[in-house]
Amino acid sequence: MPFYEKGNVRIRYEEIGSGFPLLATPGGGLNSRVSNWPTAVFNSMEEFKNDFRVITMDQRNANAGESTGPIPVDKPWDAFADDQLGLMDHLGIDKFGFIGYCIGGPFGLKLIERAPNRVVACVCVQPVGARSEDPDVMYRHSLHNWAGEFRKNHPDVSEATIEKYLRTMWGAQPNFVHSVTMDFAKTIRTPILVLPDETPSHPYQTSVEIASLCPNAEFTVFPWRDPPDLKARTIDKARRFLKSHVPMKAAA
Repeated sequence: MPFYEKGNVRIRYEEIGSGFPLLATPGGGLNSRVSNWPTAVFNSMEEFKNDFRVITMDQRNANAGESTGPIPVDKPWDAFADDQLGLMDHLGIDKFGFIGYCIGGPFGLKLIERAPNRVVACVCVQPVGARSEDPDVMYRHSLHNWAGEFRKNHPDVSEATIEKYLRTMWGAQPNFVHSVTMDFAKTIRTPILVLPDETPSHPYQTSVEIASLCPNAEFTVFPWRDPPDLKARTIDKARRFLKSHVPMKAAA
C-alpha cells in the first residue's frame, strides 16, 4: 500500500492497469476510501483496469482509511484538490481522466477549476449536490457518518473545528455542487459525462444542472442501474467517453 507524503499530509493510494491515467474517487462522502470500491454501484478499479492506469486513494481523514492531514476549515474543497493533484504530481502524471462517485462530483468540478488543462475528461457518477428543500442534508450526513467516529479517534480536534469545517464545506456554496459556482460551471470546456441519481444527497436536479450548465456535458438515461444489461451499457458508455478524450499522443 504506497503512500504519498507532503508536509503534514499523508495519502494512501493504489493503482491497477496500464495506459492513460484515470483518477477514480469512490463515494462515501467524507469517508471516501479505497475499501468502498467493492460496494460501489460499479467498481471502476475492476471495470477499467484493462483500459487505463487507474489510480485511487483514501481521501484525507476518511474513517477507516489511511490518509491523514489537518482539518482544512477554511478551504476544504481546495485541500482535497491539493491532495489529488499532489498525488498526480508525485506519480509524474500531467494529464489524466477523472471519474468520481458521490462526493467525487464536487471533487471533479473543483479539479477542473484548479487544473483545467490537466483533466481531459470527467465522469460524475451520482454526484452530490444541494437540495433546495433540505439544504442541510449533507451537513447532517457528515455529522452522522463521519464526525462522531473521527472525533473518537482524534480527541485533540475540537467540536468547534469540526463544526466550522462542515459548515464551510457544505455551506460556502449553498446551491449546486458545493465546490464551485454555477457561473463557473458555465465556463467549463472540459468534456463531462453525468450518470444521475435521485437520493437525498444525490439530487437528480444536480445532475441535470451539471449537464445543462457545462457546455460540453453529456447525460445518460435515468434510471440506469437496472436491468443489468442497461447498467452494463451505461458503464461501457463511460468507458468509451473516457477513451474518446485520451490525447492523441498518449493514445498512439
